[in-house]
Amino acid sequence: MRLILPLPGNETFARDLAETGGWELGEIETRRFPDGETYVRILSDVADRRVDLVCTLARPDDGFLRLAFAVDAARSLGAREVSLVAPYLAYMRQDRRFLTGEAVTSKTFARLVSSTFDRLVTVDPHLHRYPALSALYTIPTETLHAAPLLADWIAVEVEKPLVIGPDEESEQWVSAIAARIGAPHAVLRKIRHGDRSVDVELPDLSQWSGLRPVLVDDIASSGHTLIEAARKLPLQGFSRPVCVVVHGVFAEDSYARLLAVAERIVSSDSVQHVSNAIRLAPLIVTSISADEKVSEYLVRHRRPPEPLDEVERAGVDSFPASDSPPWTSGVGSKQTRIPRQGKGERAT
Repeated sequence: MRLILPLPGNETFARDLAETGGWELGEIETRRFPDGETYVRILSDVADRRVDLVCTLARPDDGFLRLAFAVDAARSLGAREVSLVAPYLAYMRQDRRFLTGEAVTSKTFARLVSSTFDRLVTVDPHLHRYPALSALYTIPTETLHAAPLLADWIAVEVEKPLVIGPDEESEQWVSAIAARIGAPHAVLRKIRHGDRSVDVELPDLSQWSGLRPVLVDDIASSGHTLIEAARKLPLQGFSRPVCVVVHGVFAEDSYARLLAVAERIVSSDSVQHVSNAIRLAPLIVTSISADEKVSEYLVRHRRPPEPLDEVERAGVDSFPASDSPPWTSGVGSKQTRIPRQGKGERAT
């Protein structure tokens, strides 16, 4: 049976994944040492098992090192394969060097993940200049698509929808969502001047007056595109739109600002947020279950499991960082034995 291991903050998503797939939900203990370093302990048996570490990467800088420690621990404890289930995949924005001296962080991050995990499963990565994740990652990757889930939610929750995409690039994606539910669609024209400066131009939408506008996007990070579109729709006589996104990152105060001009905001649970209404677990479970039969051919093992030496075996259940392990000075003792100095020996 697969073992689903959540990193801190991912417990709810991992529980849904485990329950939907009928798999075991494991546990990881993490904490900070006083000096800021990270302590990681896997509390579940991973030996000879397929392990899926679940960690959304919406804010990766605070937790990626902890994730690396966890996968390395699982591998050294004998896990058969260790996959990363990242509903949201970070560091896809910087896909080229726009200014002299810039780091192309998408490539660097891909190398870090590829050197650590056997496989990556994610949902709607923010691809622009890369045709697929395989252009970046050297491990097997599974890219899943949430568009059908968004379409099904709209069909149930919104009466007479007009599906609107954020820019010309979204035409194919938006048209597929609209076609699935038999709704008309349109796309906006987006002119980006920087991370926080976006102009949005609306086409003439008068032929669809009386329909409920539904703004759809793959990601809401700064939220500027959705906010500008939501502000301009009433100028053509439409009601405030419903906003439906795959990844609701909502940096800073963007959610509050969007909520002020939208009727409702809905996101998938790829990033934990109050707007979550669309479950991704069934989508991911279907993918993982299908791969179980062929995963032996996909696993790229970087090294065999490391046997426990006598020191590790003595403390296999781990121990609090403040305590000495039993093999140093007696069970439960926190004192250190100092060898008695022999005659003529000098203390060092």
